[in-house]
Amino acid sequence: MPVRKGAPALLSAGTLCAALLLSGCASPAPPAPAAPVPSSAAPAAGDSRPAPGAPGRAANDLASAPVPAPRIPGIGPATHALVPDGTTQVLVATGATADSNTATVTLYARDRAGRWTGIAGPWPAHNALQGWTDDHTAGDLRSPIGVFRIGDAGGLLPDPGSRLPYDQDEEFDISGTGLSGEPLEGSFDHVIAIDYNRVPGRTPLDKERPLGEEKGGGVWIHVDHGGPTQACIALDREALRELLRALDPAAEPVVVMGPAPVLAR
Repeated sequence: MPVRKGAPALLSAGTLCAALLLSGCASPAPPAPAAPVPSSAAPAAGDSRPAPGAPGRAANDLASAPVPAPRIPGIGPATHALVPDGTTQVLVATGATADSNTATVTLYARDRAGRWTGIAGPWPAHNALQGWTDDHTAGDLRSPIGVFRIGDAGGLLPDPGSRLPYDQDEEFDISGTGLSGEPLEGSFDHVIAIDYNRVPGRTPLDKERPLGEEKGGGVWIHVDHGGPTQACIALDREALRELLRALDPAAEPVVVMGPAPVLAR
């Protein structure tokens, strides 16, 4: 399959300030020296009042005071620290407990002031049958917990307008039944690869596993088939199509996924 990568985000800003000091011309004959004027910074003789401080000092101190960085709702400082500095889109997929196989998915964006706002969702979703794990292995029927990049998409059906590289391929065709006996047909009509144990920049169909086969792989966001998954996140078809159109490679999007108590740390 061809290797395609999203465009990197390049953000820069600059500010230039200048001051011009002008002096006037005097007449050839210098004037008589003026009597010295007492400095306002020092009190006159016999004045017991203290000398005034430097003007504007208190205002400068206030302006340089640190401002707390806002965080994504429900995401605690430890988890938030894992989000790359350049990321301005975060997809949060969270379940109620470590063993829950239903989740809620919301897309957040960060503005130039550093505030995070929900821009799509929340959507109901399914995750793995047995819930979540921070040590995923192949076949454990749990979704991996963590912060993972998302940058490659594909599916059996044509691209619905994604800005991510999109691989339409017949290999996304699937049949059979899910873990609850529901039909799987159409589940891979559209997918987004989660960069867990995969090589970024390749089609979601790529099977190279950098961490080894025992650590699983092929963890996607795909169309919900009406039941729990083996490790993936599954969204309603129209929600997934909306997500595909909203994700921007220049925003360096990631997915933050796991049970709410863990993500809140």
